[in-house]
Amino acid sequence: MEFKIEKKRKLNEDYYSREELDVAYSFAKNIYKEFGAILRAVVLFGSTARGTNNRTGDVDILLVVDDTAINLTPEMVEAYRIITEKTVVSTSNRIHVTTLKFTSFWDYTRVGDPIAINILRDGVALLDTGFFEPLQILLKEGRVRPTPEAVFSYYGRAPRSLFAARGHLLSATLELYWAVIDSAHAALMKLGEIPPSPEHVAALMEEKIVAERLIERKYVILMKQFYTLSKGIARREIKEVSGIDFEKYYREASDFVSQMKKIIDEKEVRKKRRL
Repeated sequence: MEFKIEKKRKLNEDYYSREELDVAYSFAKNIYKEFGAILRAVVLFGSTARGTNNRTGDVDILLVVDDTAINLTPEMVEAYRIITEKTVVSTSNRIHVTTLKFTSFWDYTRVGDPIAINILRDGVALLDTGFFEPLQILLKEGRVRPTPEAVFSYYGRAPRSLFAARGHLLSATLELYWAVIDSAHAALMKLGEIPPSPEHVAALMEEKIVAERLIERKYVILMKQFYTLSKGIARREIKEVSGIDFEKYYREASDFVSQMKKIIDEKEVRKKRRL
């Protein structure tokens, strides 16, 4: 009995432009020449499929490396990195490569991790040794689902991220302090003064800058406030900074730095001293 065998079209190819597919297939061909059987899959994925990319954006490619049959020594990993970078350069500077071990990708898929799910949902298998496209079909049929462990693992990151966000605002506030102190030091140095330790900057500004009528006294007060603020953060007396407060500190620091720049500008200094 004779029957016609029809091959399925690759999933998700319609998400990508012909140009992107050509670049991706060219890279897959070149990288396979270099690594051969070490590659379990080469997959085109990324923002293009989600409609958030532009024509000149990155071409995101996933390389799945077989760590079940090959021992990935540090030397081999370094050689892999160098060869991959050279292949990218020789193919297209639009290519951005992500590498995952085969066992890692399989584990991500097993628990329904969003990393694997998004790649399976949007990806085009440029090279597949027989595991990627079956997983895509299973996902499409609703047979790849997140496990309770994956749910709690991802949710568990949220409180840590919130805590880290607060820490970033504290760190950013300290950066504002350093912008203030560094610009004040620069202004004092411009006037021929040896930069003092931070706790003495405000007093020297009062003596050498305010007395010369180069700035208003409110900037000395601002310097003191930033110094006190930095000490409060360093001693953990201030444990968080709100977004509203940070915006206020940023405006004040920006104004302070602008005033110090005027002092560093010799013409501005001469003009004010003549008044």
